[in-house]
Amino acid sequence: MKTYTKIFSTLLLAGSIGLTSCESFLEVSPNDRITLDNFFQSENDLKVATAGLYNKVWFDFNDKFYYGLGDGRSNNLYAPYSDYIYPFTDLTETSLTGPLVSAWQSLYNVVGQANNTINNIKARSSNVTEDQKNAAIAEARFMRGTAYWYLASLWGNVILIEDNLPLVNNPIVNTNPRQDVFEFAMRDLEFAAKNLPESASQAGRVTKWSAYGMLSRVYLSASGLSDNPNSGARNTTYLDLAAKAALKVIEESGLELLPNYEDLFKVQFNNNPESLFALLWVPNGDYGVINTQQAYFANGSEITGDDAAWGYFTLASFEMMSEYEREDSIRRKATFMANGDHYPEINKSAGGFTFDKATDRCNVKKGVVGSTKDTDGKSSRMNSALNTYMLRLAEVYLIYAEAILGNNASTTDATALLYFNKVRERAKVPAKNSITYEDIRKERRIELAMEGQYWYDLVRRAYYKQQEVLNYIELQDRAHNGMYTFDKVAFTLEKAEDTSTRPVNQATADRLLLPYPESEMVQNPKLKQSPVAYEFTEERITDLFN
Repeated sequence: MKTYTKIFSTLLLAGSIGLTSCESFLEVSPNDRITLDNFFQSENDLKVATAGLYNKVWFDFNDKFYYGLGDGRSNNLYAPYSDYIYPFTDLTETSLTGPLVSAWQSLYNVVGQANNTINNIKARSSNVTEDQKNAAIAEARFMRGTAYWYLASLWGNVILIEDNLPLVNNPIVNTNPRQDVFEFAMRDLEFAAKNLPESASQAGRVTKWSAYGMLSRVYLSASGLSDNPNSGARNTTYLDLAAKAALKVIEESGLELLPNYEDLFKVQFNNNPESLFALLWVPNGDYGVINTQQAYFANGSEITGDDAAWGYFTLASFEMMSEYEREDSIRRKATFMANGDHYPEINKSAGGFTFDKATDRCNVKKGVVGSTKDTDGKSSRMNSALNTYMLRLAEVYLIYAEAILGNNASTTDATALLYFNKVRERAKVPAKNSITYEDIRKERRIELAMEGQYWYDLVRRAYYKQQEVLNYIELQDRAHNGMYTFDKVAFTLEKAEDTSTRPVNQATADRLLLPYPESEMVQNPKLKQSPVAYEFTEERITDLFN
């Protein structure tokens, strides 16, 4: 009997996902007579085939890992009793840590499903135009490229896959170098930028601007990669590409920031114009196509209207709260609840919800939308139905500013300042006349807090200033930073005495990457061997900015 590693058993299963369904464009009527031989024959078939790439394959990534890693490992969160957050915060995760294993499988689920979609379209689509075919392939390649950016950022050397079947038959294979994984992701996203439409035919679908925006993130990350992680400088070619890709979105898409920051995190504003890529969850859907995060964040059942409210000790860290400026109350309140904060959109029938349960901590608000009554039936037990942001226009503005800053200590570039300050203007905080890397780091941390990004910001910096990042992590108070008093009127933050401690591992270069899942290493010993260069079969697209 043949034994498969989990990564490749996921590839086997991935082929069954493309015909599943969910709300709006993700919802189709079942047809028992659909087969691979009679599918992929119309533009609608192609849209159905790519629909599952927006939720189910990402579910195990979104469920706990998205914020447990992105916000927990970067010390935005303090959750002393949460076994899916504190191992990341304490740098003590292992190859057996549940969310880590689930995220690996989920990201390869994205890869596997994208591969099936791409290869079936190429082999079986005979009644659609080349433009329609390329647009659907581009949608799948956008997802695959994004998944590989995450895999490269988290594990470094990973296995590149374009065709599932050979690897299912022979799963004992070498990894490919991180640089090649970045190259692969860029080629996928460049194809997507070339072939996706400028506007979505259905709300929530990715577009050309989604691809250019994601490219700006990947180019910015790649600019720091070199053989010397302490070189102190980034590759100017990739910095220039990051700036061009971001500016393409900024100047040509016609998109604007949503006027009110807090509205971004309300169900009725799903698929708003600022959202460039989001995971789309189904109101009252089955497990696997729902957004479970509210259950893990909500402070109590008076918020959710049911018993799924387990976030009493999922808190903003002392360090996270220390980043906010006095004037930055809009973003702070939309992200973390402080004593006395009132939310009229929650518990509407009682006149709103006031957070007054504790004065010694700040609980999570972002991702908490209220009960089914508060959301017109869209949320339900363990399902907020709130889209999960993977890329917003505000991040593209900040990417542009960082790419223009480049290797300089500061910049007064007018366009960089314009878009950097647009993010601050919405938050009603004072504009800056000059910006440094520290300004951008802090702005990204606050703007994107609880959106799973800050750890990747640290990793990106560590590509070329590794020791600086390791020193920064070492100085973070991760062991006992949960107890504090935050006075939002006087704007004072006082740390309480806390004698409880947990062991925190030292920040080392090795811990900037995650361990491979144990089950994968047992079944594929080559994961532990040196990576092998990937053989690319297509040329890079070179006319994206002409």
